[in-house]
Amino acid sequence: MSTPKAGVALGSSGVLRPGAWRWLRSLGWMLLCLVALAAILSLQSLARAIYPDSNVVLAMAFVCTALAYLAYAALVRWGEKRVPSELDLRALPSELASGLVTGALLFALVFSLLWLSGAYQVAPGQWRDWPHDLREALGTGLLEELLARLVVFRLLARAFGIRWALALSAAAFGAAHLGNAHASRFAALAIAVEAGLMLAGFYLLTGRIWMSVGVHAAWNFTQGAIFGARVSGMEDSGSLLVSTPVAGVSPIWSGGAFGPEASVPAMVVGLLAFVLILGRIRRHRLERAST
Repeated sequence: MSTPKAGVALGSSGVLRPGAWRWLRSLGWMLLCLVALAAILSLQSLARAIYPDSNVVLAMAFVCTALAYLAYAALVRWGEKRVPSELDLRALPSELASGLVTGALLFALVFSLLWLSGAYQVAPGQWRDWPHDLREALGTGLLEELLARLVVFRLLARAFGIRWALALSAAAFGAAHLGNAHASRFAALAIAVEAGLMLAGFYLLTGRIWMSVGVHAAWNFTQGAIFGARVSGMEDSGSLLVSTPVAGVSPIWSGGAFGPEASVPAMVVGLLAFVLILGRIRRHRLERAST
């Protein structure tokens, strides 16, 4: 199966114009974008230091994320001399909604496999903070997809091609989670597949960021707020259900203290979703070629 290339705004003008050393210019541009966006996002830490109220910090996170998206759009227009079609707002409602449904169903499938195999026990929880959980999941999806997909993956694809970009960005995304509580190399590998590959697949499918954001947000929300499992090693303060690994089950199968994302079922579901996405992209390309 060939790796799809249609629909992704790699950029071919401005700093990314064809010519000598475009790969190096792409990498330099990627670093510049990351530095600029990191500077904007650091305002959240400043707000936390000045006024450490959880609601204010969460609100500031959304403000910083909105500013980061505006800055990304401005950088693309200035440096790449193009309109950022990957942020097309006309597609936002339908693709975000589709992503939310897809992400929830995908993680529900993961947890069903874990529960049916006896890897998890489930008890009722106390869920009083669902609006906070929803805002946090959406904020995380928006922020991480902006950095991981639109900056790192897209510009690595411009520098080295999509195959290498998939491998490198997935590895980077997995490695970034090694600092989380209860992380392991297997957990990083699982995250690389589920997030690095699967979420990049949704970006490849649409050529826009919104479906990836929806899948990412709903995956985290369903995992933590609905099922009450650890999300990338982090425990939620309240959830609809409370799910814990059964003692004696291998952490490779259950995910252990890191949570279901570090499990074999999650990795298999993520990889299967990625393969199905590639198949759908290939069919679309063949249909366009035949018309």
